Amino acid sequence: MTSTAPSPLPRVRTQLICSDFDESLADADSDRWVHEVLAPDLRRNFDQPNGPQFTDLCAELLRQLHARGITQQQIEAALRSMYFHPAMARGVKATAESATTQTTWFLLSNANTVYIDTILKDQNIHQYFLEIVTNPAHFEASGLLNLRRRVDPSGPQHTCAVGCSANMCKGDELDAFLARHGGRGNFERVVYIGDGGNDYCPVMRMQQGDVALVRTKRGLQRRIEKEGAPQAGIRYWSEAWEVEFILAELRGEELLSS
Repeated sequence: MTSTAPSPLPRVRTQLICSDFDESLADADSDRWVHEVLAPDLRRNFDQPNGPQFTDLCAELLRQLHARGITQQQIEAALRSMYFHPAMARGVKATAESATTQTTWFLLSNANTVYIDTILKDQNIHQYFLEIVTNPAHFEASGLLNLRRRVDPSGPQHTCAVGCSANMCKGDELDAFLARHGGRGNFERVVYIGDGGNDYCPVMRMQQGDVALVRTKRGLQRRIEKEGAPQAGIRYWSEAWEVEFILAELRGEELLSS
């Protein structure tokens, strides 16, 4: 395991930081967390081999939560209790507000809109993200949290050959974001923060000079080692405080360590 990105990272005028959510920006898995707090026996369904498509499983477990009388307020309270490392929140805020480098934040996740919006607003960093692309979800009048795949199973499907889940191709979504916002040339550098195997597709679409922040001992690192490294440089990290230091480096600053 060797980082391949230059050190120090060069300063640029404009950059896009695209981040995964669960176990990357946030320090836990929001889908599992809700059930761990409210119905641990349901959470164990996530560990079943050869189960249904993951988003469909999450939707079914939410229906079971609702059948047990779990309310919207209980789900939102569980989300607000989920651990979010303060170093990550500080890093997002400082980078978004930096006067030295214009940074655009983009969140790309297989979680859902309700989970992400609730947690980011609780951390007071929701406003720093230009776009959040994830699975749509909403509370119905009955209190049921209704979750759907981003890519509707009844419509055209993505054609990813890298192994993205049926609900979304993260590589396609990154390319689409860039197209919506002036093209790849509008950003001198693209940075991706990820941990899971489903982050491999967007990381492999990055270019030389870009930077992939890869969490160690997770699916993304394993896929890179097994299937090949991206053109982008790699910085490995384990804990959120390390990402805070890298984000400072990305904006040309240095944090003092004790």
